[in-house]
Amino acid sequence: MVNHRVNDYNERTNRQREHAVFSINDPRWGRGDGNGVKNDTKRPQDRKRPNGKDEGPPDLDEMWHEFNRRIAGVFGRKPGNGGPRDNGRGTRIGLGIIIGVLIAIYLGSGVFVVQDGHVGVISQFGKYRQTVAQGIHWRLPYPFQSNEIVDTSQIRSVEVGRGTALSQGNVRDASLLTSEADIIDVRFAVQYQIKSPTDFLFRNLDPDQSVVQAAQAAIREIAGGLKTDDILYKDREALRSRLAESIQRSLDTYRTGLQVTGVAVQSVQVPQQVQSAFEEASRVRQDNERARDTAQAYADQLLPRAKADAARMIDEATAYSNREVTQAQGDAERFKEVYAEYSKAPAVIRQRMYLDTMQQIYSRTTKVFVDSRAGNTVVYLPLDKLVEANRQQAKDAAEGASGAAAAGTPATADGQQARAQSAAPAAAAPASPASAASGPHANAGGDALRSRDAFRSRSRQDDLQ
Repeated sequence: MVNHRVNDYNERTNRQREHAVFSINDPRWGRGDGNGVKNDTKRPQDRKRPNGKDEGPPDLDEMWHEFNRRIAGVFGRKPGNGGPRDNGRGTRIGLGIIIGVLIAIYLGSGVFVVQDGHVGVISQFGKYRQTVAQGIHWRLPYPFQSNEIVDTSQIRSVEVGRGTALSQGNVRDASLLTSEADIIDVRFAVQYQIKSPTDFLFRNLDPDQSVVQAAQAAIREIAGGLKTDDILYKDREALRSRLAESIQRSLDTYRTGLQVTGVAVQSVQVPQQVQSAFEEASRVRQDNERARDTAQAYADQLLPRAKADAARMIDEATAYSNREVTQAQGDAERFKEVYAEYSKAPAVIRQRMYLDTMQQIYSRTTKVFVDSRAGNTVVYLPLDKLVEANRQQAKDAAEGASGAAAAGTPATADGQQARAQSAAPAAAAPASPASAASGPHANAGGDALRSRDAFRSRSRQDDLQ
């Protein structure tokens, strides 16, 4: 009991000292009364009201001791019940546990998760430390280290053109000049994604603005080297490819960490003030293109036909050449055979050749026989019918010759000679009454007679020899 009373006394004494030194709610604090002795002299505002309630602000010292008592109750300490006291050991254990929990929470703040399609960049005191892939990772808590999650799979897009320049750059005009000093407006969209997370975080302040500036510089450079028609009416795939390459080259030069994935050209047009003139020029250009296409179609249709005709003519010429060569070779061979026989019996061969020739000639001509002993006889010759018959024979002979040429079959020497004899025009003036009676075929008869006279004179010369 004595120890218990001593402990209570010591506790009250310590409490009074702490109250006198640390309590800012004590109205006597700072008045030199630091011995903790109770002073009964109170000011009117320090006295309690008659109902026994103190309506002043709470005492911080009392709140602290109340907190300590509750902590002690949590850890099994029960002051004032007569049990042994631990001299603040439970309080120290409780504070240690609380501090440990706080440290664990502090260290746990360094855990972060990187999702699929993202990367994590860890920096230490603001300097790049390392890059981590998807998964759960840990870093030193703030302020030692920090992390940034970068989405590398997202496709971002910005629009570039006169409207974008006017809204963002606050400029009066953002049109382009071609190599022909014409003004045009080009609108296109640029799609890009993050290629290098470190360059994106540490070397790039505004990625959209960087892409827009690189795209504007690229389109100015390209448009300045092209003609107006090439930009307005030619294939835009080449323009799109050149834009993508130029933009990517500028972004790589400044190490922005961005990758251009595509460029879509939305519109290419001239200013509104000259739109009508360009439309008229476009219509004329379309008419020219249409006329050129029509001419090309006609040429494509005519060229195969001309090639076919040329091939046919070449084939006919080749067939004619082969036929003539074959006929010449055949005539040469026949002449050699005839000459061999002629050298054996010249008179017989001459007579046989003469008879064969006469047979071929008279077999295809109209013949009129006049008896010279009848006296002065008037003979009526149907010249019109004879001429018509001769024309028909000549026509048939020509058709037969053309058919043989198309088929590529060479004609015989006898048939060719007969067609030549039938197609020859008739002589007008007969040499004798007999020949005059032959009508339009007198020429063929005269030739035969001349041939006969020649053969006879040659025969007489041979006999004389």
